[in-house]
Amino acid sequence: GLHPCPAIPTAGDLGSSYENDKGYEEAKPVIDALKSKGVTKIGAAGICWGAKVVVQLGISEHIQAAVLLHPSFVTVEDIKAVKAPIAILGAEIDQTSPPALLKQFEEILDARPEVDGFVKIFPGVAHGWTVRYDTKDAAAVKSAEEAHQDLLGWFAKYLK
Repeated sequence: GLHPCPAIPTAGDLGSSYENDKGYEEAKPVIDALKSKGVTKIGAAGICWGAKVVVQLGISEHIQAAVLLHPSFVTVEDIKAVKAPIAILGAEIDQTSPPALLKQFEEILDARPEVDGFVKIFPGVAHGWTVRYDTKDAAAVKSAEEAHQDLLGWFAKYLK
């Protein structure tokens, strides 16, 4: 990504809104450049608060597929507005996007047949598990690899 994920993001972080807006604005010329080269379908994955940037791109229809991994700062309103097919991969142990919030996202997507949505909560893992894990821990590796395969599968489905 363009910007690193903070160790422990908090909803009250003053920089969060600014950084998300900045990330969204920085992504648009990259997408325009890809489109100018003849790329017709673009997917984006957002990790941590990068998920907010990706959901903004999915709302504005800059992308044709979105994957959010242990998202931060994504709201119910965002999910109600998203237009791109969206997969949300969350952790069971996550204060930034707890399972209850992810289940709300799933209910909203289930009620919107025009938008394909997929929500999966990975048991026994914490925020950041897809990128920050112990490579010697077989269970951690298995969960991370499963999430990576889900991400790749979602893009394969929508970006053919």
